[in-house]
Amino acid sequence: MFALITLFLLAAGFAVLGVVAVVAMAVTKVALKVVLIPLKLLFLPLIFVAVLVKVVLVFALGVTLFAILVPLLILGALFLGPFLVLAAVR
Repeated sequence: MFALITLFLLAAGFAVLGVVAVVAMAVTKVALKVVLIPLKLLFLPLIFVAVLVKVVLVFALGVTLFAILVPLLILGALFLGPFLVLAAVR
């Protein structure tokens, strides 16, 4: 009978310990979220600047490629135009 009571008390103690551990983890998670909110707000402008720089660089790359391709297309049209006219006449 003593062993049965001991096992029951051990199981109850383990259950209480588990509940305390889960509550402690939840409280720690909420506390960290509350503490990290000001840090997130501090880094938000830096993240915005990084995203803005990335968008500007991608836009500049696109404009550069477009500026390189337009003269090449004009040059190709100048050289291939007569051949296309001859092909259309035949």
